[in-house]
Amino acid sequence: MDDDVENGNLVSYQEKARTFPNLRSKPYNPLIFQIFTRINGRVFAVLLLLALGAVLYVGAATSPIVVFVFSICIAAFIFSVYLTRWVLAKDEGPPEMSQISDAIRDGAEGFFRTQYGTISKMAVLLAFVILSIYLFRSTTPQQESSGLGRSTTAFITVAAFLLGALCSGIAGYVGMWVSVRANVRVSSAARRSAREALQIAVRAGGLSAMVVVGMAVIGVAILYATFYVWLGVDSPGSMKVVDLPLLLVGYGFGASFVALFAQLGGGIFTKAADVGADLVGKIEQGIPEDDPRNPAVIADLVGDNVGDCAARGADLFESIAAEIISAMILGGTMAQHCKIEDPSGFILFPLVVHSFDLVVSSVGILSIRGTRELGSKLPVEDPMAILQKGYSVTIVLAVIAFGVSTRWLLYTEQAPSAWLNFALCGLVGIITAYAFVWITKYYTDYKHEPVRTLALSSATGHGTNIIAGVSLGLESTALPVLVISFAIISAYWLGQTSGLMDETGSPTGGLFGTAVATMGMLSTAAYVLTMDMFGPIADNAGGIVEMAQQPESVREITDVLDAVGNTTKATTKGFAIGSAALASFLLFSAYMDEVAAFSHLPFKQVDIAIPEVFIGGLLGSMLIFLFSAWACAAVGKTAQEVVNEVRRQFIERPGIMEYKEKPDYGRCVSIVASASLKEMIKPGALAILSPIIIGFLFKMLGQFTGQPLLGAKVVASLLMFATVSGILMALFLNTAGGAWDNAKKFIETGALGGKGSDCHKAAVTGDTVGDPFKDTAGPSLHVLIKMLATITLVMAPIFL
Repeated sequence: MDDDVENGNLVSYQEKARTFPNLRSKPYNPLIFQIFTRINGRVFAVLLLLALGAVLYVGAATSPIVVFVFSICIAAFIFSVYLTRWVLAKDEGPPEMSQISDAIRDGAEGFFRTQYGTISKMAVLLAFVILSIYLFRSTTPQQESSGLGRSTTAFITVAAFLLGALCSGIAGYVGMWVSVRANVRVSSAARRSAREALQIAVRAGGLSAMVVVGMAVIGVAILYATFYVWLGVDSPGSMKVVDLPLLLVGYGFGASFVALFAQLGGGIFTKAADVGADLVGKIEQGIPEDDPRNPAVIADLVGDNVGDCAARGADLFESIAAEIISAMILGGTMAQHCKIEDPSGFILFPLVVHSFDLVVSSVGILSIRGTRELGSKLPVEDPMAILQKGYSVTIVLAVIAFGVSTRWLLYTEQAPSAWLNFALCGLVGIITAYAFVWITKYYTDYKHEPVRTLALSSATGHGTNIIAGVSLGLESTALPVLVISFAIISAYWLGQTSGLMDETGSPTGGLFGTAVATMGMLSTAAYVLTMDMFGPIADNAGGIVEMAQQPESVREITDVLDAVGNTTKATTKGFAIGSAALASFLLFSAYMDEVAAFSHLPFKQVDIAIPEVFIGGLLGSMLIFLFSAWACAAVGKTAQEVVNEVRRQFIERPGIMEYKEKPDYGRCVSIVASASLKEMIKPGALAILSPIIIGFLFKMLGQFTGQPLLGAKVVASLLMFATVSGILMALFLNTAGGAWDNAKKFIETGALGGKGSDCHKAAVTGDTVGDPFKDTAGPSLHVLIKMLATITLVMAPIFL
């Protein structure tokens, strides 16, 4: 077409073959995948069998429970292969759809390579910092008695950190790989049936979920089993099994590190492109969303994959890894205090719970079946209702599986009924998860009053829409906080009354009860991630349909799926915030135990009446607000560049609006890619360096004033206040952004004047304000909360 432009041979888009630019010359595959694809098939099969045999051997040498976990994870990977073949067997539709999908795929893979290349360099640099700290730190009495020296501990922690970072990166790549191939297949299916399109999107999301959760579980299990065999755990003169989980903390930190930068970079990319495309395209030019005339449309669709899919995969991977490790630490500590003969059940319980998660979520995914509605282009059933049915199936099975797991692993002769109390803790967690999903759905789904009220406020202008959205977001923090508070108190009380006593006769199961509740909340994580991945896949499918100029009836189907996807993404973020709150509570307790072990001093509470400790709390709250401000500012700054570029193209190429000239899509992709990589550094560095610098400075002040634990106490206060402030801020940002988005979607269904009306333009303004809230700052915050907890746990020695 570019040659036609130069020669003046111009006709309308409709009269020409629809072609779209490839943003890369050839598809990109990470180096590790390139190596695998070059290996001979038979050789690869032999290597795979040898690796499988080695894993099972190490598992058998550790515990039958570990073998069970390995078996379930391998079965989940086989199931994911089945889902892959099923999704890829679906057709890609007409050539114009495939061309658009190829452009999106090439842009997403190009950005992924650049972004993760940058992250990997920072991870290697941080690994050297961790190595240096651990080589010169003190050792705990447990490490001294087991003969585990500083150098061994240092290299173990660094290896775990790098493995966690690598697995988190792979999880992100899998999420993106799935979405860029499923989007066009959902678009094609929407030409035939809404239910078929729904099923493809769900199974594509399920494929990603199985791999992400399975990798998180098997990664921790392999590390645990390898260290168990290599260090000769529980043999005379060696490390005790109850101390082994502390060596896994680096794995969680590596996962958190990658997830934070993936979420920041991807969030800045997707929302800067989205805001720029909407402000100029919808408001100034009055063209539809995802219109092929908009120069930023490809960048917007690429952003859905790198921001919502790749980043969310890394995010949930990190959530599960951090929760598993913290629960293993607390389980080992409690078993040690209670003098339980075989503590392996309490330590390995989190791995078994998440193994069952893979099983029950697989059933939930398969329960959503596709049927073709012949002669009808409209859905005969609400897609959200279908997804909720699958979620209900998953929850029922999760309750049964959780009861079986607690009776199997948590039964002890010292307290025969303790397993029942812990089963009830798990039930509290499952109910909490369902409550979070329901609350978020209530505040973000346009079928309910809050979003409809927000949409109605658009009728009186842009300002009233913003005011209503902010007030809705602030109000939405109340119910989740009440639910979290009830969950923590209930689970702690159930754990305390379980009958487990320490050597002094005091009840000691409270913290572990809270850990079990967190496991219960995440016991359906694979299905929740499936619903989350469904959202950006449906969004991309709608964009492909619009750009390929398909009939309006097809776009109606993808619009419905997109609106449901906005709600599922919001509910998943609410779910992630709730789990982050509980997981951070557990990691905070583990941090206090770690400080006590290194300092040989009791560290049971944090007194905020001490001025320095109170200042630490203020700094923690400030960190949350400053991080959010920088994340939103990064989106705004990059969006301004996109707006200027889109305006420039419309002015300099007037034929774009008449389909006589093709927009330069690649220019907008280049702008947001380079800007997002640059802008993610500042807030990310703030998150990593703040607790280290603050802890070290107050440590020096404590040495000068004769307060040996001052640095550790200030960091504990920082972590406590940052967690509380971060939860509330994330709830506000995620819910307000989701509500603004669906208020716009509600108006686009034809309500209050429909598309192009003044009411719709006001709603678009609200949506653009909410974009950095819900897809950049909000999701990054709950990753930040858990990363602060893991980094303080890993860096605890430098605060002493």
